[in-house]
Amino acid sequence: MLSFKIIKLDIFQSYFFGEVEFRSDKFKVNIQNQRRGKVLKLPFEVKSKSEKVIVRMTGPNDLFVEDYLPYKGESEWLEIDSDEITYCLADHQDGFDTIEIMLE
Repeated sequence: MLSFKIIKLDIFQSYFFGEVEFRSDKFKVNIQNQRRGKVLKLPFEVKSKSEKVIVRMTGPNDLFVEDYLPYKGESEWLEIDSDEITYCLADHQDGFDTIEIMLE
């Protein structure tokens, strides 16, 4: 499992943009609806046996949202395109502190 600590996440018109920390490295994060389809891209290459992975955002008081997204390879940022995650994040923007990615 990959665990990204959310440092900052700001809402813009139809997406969220911010910064996450993985181990000691910091990366930009972009979360938006799935207008181009469901997508997960990571800021580094990973090996996964499955083309789809579980992406979960968690926070205190058992708050979480998750979606099953196709892994689309490497990108400059952590990119998450998911209606479920975006809409829940809009309702609970300051409630999440971690992004978890479960690889097989």
